[in-house]
Amino acid sequence: MSVEIRRGSDRFVEREAGRLTQHAFSFGEVLDPDRVSFGPMICHDDHLLGGGRGFGDHPHEGLEIVSWVVSGALVHTGADGASTVVRAGECAVLVAGAGTRHAEVASEDGPCRFVQVWLTPGSEVVSAEPTYAVAPVGAEPGAGLVPAPLPLLTPGATFAVARLAAGETLALPAAARVHAFVATGALLRSSLAEPLSAGDAFVLTDEPSYDITAAVPSELLVWSFA
Repeated sequence: MSVEIRRGSDRFVEREAGRLTQHAFSFGEVLDPDRVSFGPMICHDDHLLGGGRGFGDHPHEGLEIVSWVVSGALVHTGADGASTVVRAGECAVLVAGAGTRHAEVASEDGPCRFVQVWLTPGSEVVSAEPTYAVAPVGAEPGAGLVPAPLPLLTPGATFAVARLAAGETLALPAAARVHAFVATGALLRSSLAEPLSAGDAFVLTDEPSYDITAAVPSELLVWSFA
């Protein structure tokens, strides 16, 4: 059983022209032995892209990739050349299967901010046909945690979004592993920690449900793994 607070200020920051990325886990040439993965989650990136900037055509395999657009719009181009615009409040799931390619750039009128998670579920994804799907998540104040409507192949994985009004309280799920990320806004001091602000996260292992309260209007991205 453990509770860890991961501050956004402790993330590894990568800067390129038109892009700023904050990595929660080891990535590329940067290895942090204490932050390699969390269950099947091996990547939790917070990207800010300028208009028309982002990631050109590149390959993936054996991954399930979940993207949440916080603001602006993200243009996804698949291996077949078809483009899809993913807007704020929408979730996208890419199943890479044995291998696929794609590109992700902010719309020309950017900027765009999106959070992306990579999952490594194993044979369930490697043997699957590559797919890409997008759906809105109807999270509103008072609705609690709203699960993303797209099915995930990763066993026991659930992604949900909560939009909280100032002063609203939310019960985090009780699960083997829970990762709760403050995408926007801030949380009040609680039994878990001092106040959290945008970019901070709770990382819970084998913990019961905890109540958290928004200090201002806030958006939370919550992963749970059975």
